[in-house]
Amino acid sequence: MNLSGRLDAVVIGGSAGGIEALSVLLPALPPGLRLPVFIVLHLPRERPSVLAEIFARKCALPVREAEDKEEIAPGTVYFAPNNYHLLVDNGAQLSLSADEPVHHSRPSIDVLFESAVEIYNERLLGIILSGANEDGAAGLAAIHDAGGVTVVQSPQTARAAQMALSALKLRPADWVLPLDEIAKMLRTLDADGYPKRMN
Repeated sequence: MNLSGRLDAVVIGGSAGGIEALSVLLPALPPGLRLPVFIVLHLPRERPSVLAEIFARKCALPVREAEDKEEIAPGTVYFAPNNYHLLVDNGAQLSLSADEPVHHSRPSIDVLFESAVEIYNERLLGIILSGANEDGAAGLAAIHDAGGVTVVQSPQTARAAQMALSALKLRPADWVLPLDEIAKMLRTLDADGYPKRMN
């Protein structure tokens, strides 16, 4: 289960069960990692998100809610704000959009993943977590088709399996793993996104 080659960014998407999954993964991000990490988690639209505050206490890297036209800082975890699509834009900056929901979701995992792969191509790692709809499947397929690295939480370990199953139906993932194994993979990244060997 070894990664190969350098990564420049990580994108993560989840829905029902996603907070629990991120509670395992984000603390595994090594201190000093210089890759940006972009996350879409589906939340009820009527409430402001407090994800950045929750995970800032659990993560060795800075965690923040993304802002429109913000320059991407290395080694930072960005959460999509509630009710806005999050996109990675040319010039290494973030963009927020109030366009129509995708798969009834705004922010949409597909929108984030498809925009990120246009910038990072094969140096992008995409991770799909627990969730109860098919958002993220097309985005992960785009990463797969560009030669990026794709990881799906094993459906039998997800609180809601539909998101993982939908992604696997469109394309095979490089890895289908339980959360502790995905966390182990993230721990192998060195500061510049090169993988150290995993046993």
